[in-house]
Amino acid sequence: MAEQQDRLAREREEIAQRVANFKATQKKFEREREEYFVTTLENARNRSDGGAYWQ
Repeated sequence: MAEQQDRLAREREEIAQRVANFKATQKKFEREREEYFVTTLENARNRSDGGAYWQ
């Protein structure tokens, strides 16, 4: 019985760690998207030739 409880506890810990890693990865992607957006928007606003950004 104790072995089964230990195994279940280890599995729960592993799942919790995987969830934490996933959340951290998602936060990283969110920060990178935000940085990309800000940089792209700034570049579009600061074009010296006055042309459209996508041309």
